[in-house]
Amino acid sequence: MPVRHTWHVRITIRVRPGSARSAVGGEHAGALVVRVTARAVDGKATEAALAAVAAAFGVRRDGVSLVAGASGRTKIVEVADGDPRVLADLLHRS
Repeated sequence: MPVRHTWHVRITIRVRPGSARSAVGGEHAGALVVRVTARAVDGKATEAALAAVAAAFGVRRDGVSLVAGASGRTKIVEVADGDPRVLADLLHRS
């Protein structure tokens, strides 16, 4: 029976609300950059950022949780079943 590894990846993200298009990739001061079209009003940009991170890692939205930074642009999130190799690839995108 093959062994399946499960990862919990905790990462710092930098949200850029009001972008022309949503995208995940690149690095800003060590944080993964998450661009979202949603404005930073009533938590909409945060929710959009969590959904974008989930899509980038190929996990369900409920697999991404906010650990810290609910009201700031820099946030700490945890991705259940996230692969650290995916994170490395995303950080090197522009």
